[in-house]
Amino acid sequence: MEAKTPTPQDISANLATRVVGQDEAVSEISIALAKKLGQLPVGNVLMIGASGTGKTTLMRAVEAYVEEATPSDALRPIVVRVHAKVLGEEAEQGRPGEALLLRLLERARDVLGATTDPDTLLEHARRGLVFVDEIDKIRGQLGEEVHTAGIRAQEALLTVMENEAIPFTLPAWAGGETRQVDVSGLLFICAGAFEGLYDAVLDRITVGKDKGSLTPVSVMEDGNLVQRMEFTLRDWLRHEDLFDYGMGPQFLARFDAVVLLNDLDIEVLERVLKEAPDSGLQQSIAYFESRGFRLELSEAAIRRIAVVASRTPRLGARALREVFRRVVRDYEFEPERFADEAHTIRIDEPEVNAALS
Repeated sequence: MEAKTPTPQDISANLATRVVGQDEAVSEISIALAKKLGQLPVGNVLMIGASGTGKTTLMRAVEAYVEEATPSDALRPIVVRVHAKVLGEEAEQGRPGEALLLRLLERARDVLGATTDPDTLLEHARRGLVFVDEIDKIRGQLGEEVHTAGIRAQEALLTVMENEAIPFTLPAWAGGETRQVDVSGLLFICAGAFEGLYDAVLDRITVGKDKGSLTPVSVMEDGNLVQRMEFTLRDWLRHEDLFDYGMGPQFLARFDAVVLLNDLDIEVLERVLKEAPDSGLQQSIAYFESRGFRLELSEAAIRRIAVVASRTPRLGARALREVFRRVVRDYEFEPERFADEAHTIRIDEPEVNAALS
């Protein structure tokens, strides 16, 4: 029986168990992956989000989904993750496409087995899924200075993304011959924090050429009607802002979707701490269980941790992890000191305040 291709809803439900507070990004990636698994044409995706908003977590969630939920060799794409700076270094050597294909081919051998024939491995490799992390690091300018290495890296990646045939010399273990490989089946999902973009767009609409575009809105605060300037990058970002940032128009044209990840507010930080499988809380619970103890955090304690972490919004979940470590460190070092007779360790808001004071 032919394997059933997962729907975007199937994929989204799986990813949402690992990624909290980024529904739009999860939906967009789920649609792209559903098309990819169905061997249909699919456009590349660019994700923009501050540090700690979940870009890497989402990439890892997709990798895990592909490995766990697509057992069929016919459905499973080969997944590799590469840092944009590495692509830049390979571009300087004049071999970014070949180096990327080699990564995919070696990963295909890991997934499908060393006894798989090279033609099958290459067929899977050329239809792979490529995550490029910190894509903003190959911007074409830094301040007022031209960033030559970034321009070359964009041009090199663009060559691979433009459906061109790439000359590729197979490694010795695969025969060593040189072939022209059609890479039109590759899907690229690129992500970056784009530090400074938020401020640049805000300046454009408040003091720059579009001054006056942002108007105050009336909101209720503590029973009083007040005027507030509300700005979100999602509402005001234009392609021209990315051009000014140093991303080439031809390069950006290779992305069908540009997804902005949400900054994590207090409520989302609470959910991340409680629900994310790799959160500091879940790791700590597992640690205490291994020592024969039970950890309990009150809702007030979780709220307080999230409030403190939210004061460093540009760090997102990373700030949450750091704050939680400060709270739980002494408990993990000497759990016997804090546990009751039932071997339960309870942390409430006063304990959080004491740890963070």
